[in-house]
Amino acid sequence: MSTSSNRPLSPHLFIYKPQLTSIMSIAHRITGVLLSMGSAVLAIWLISAALGGSSFEAVHGVVSAWYGLVLMFGWSFALFYHLCNGIRHLFWDAGMGLDIETAYLSGYITAAAAALLTVVAWVVAIF
Repeated sequence: MSTSSNRPLSPHLFIYKPQLTSIMSIAHRITGVLLSMGSAVLAIWLISAALGGSSFEAVHGVVSAWYGLVLMFGWSFALFYHLCNGIRHLFWDAGMGLDIETAYLSGYITAAAAALLTVVAWVVAIF
């Protein structure tokens, strides 16, 4: 191969136009990592409850603060997104919905369902 060529050696992310399916795939992986981190926080919260009142008050003070609630809202959205997208992948594993139009439709449905489930869960939790 000539070294004078100005072409990249291999395709990279900045060459391709982002597609809904690729963005949702990346988001699925990111939400999986966020769920792991959120589960660690949940475990710390439960352990602090088992340790006694002062430990629980300290951790609960952080979790119930405005920034803790924002993180919990994000964690719950990650949970519902990961769940809905996992169900979508189960249909794909069964060979259903693999054409482009159906894949995009199921992607929009997945995002809308995750948002709706998150809002409903928080409304139920508040009232």
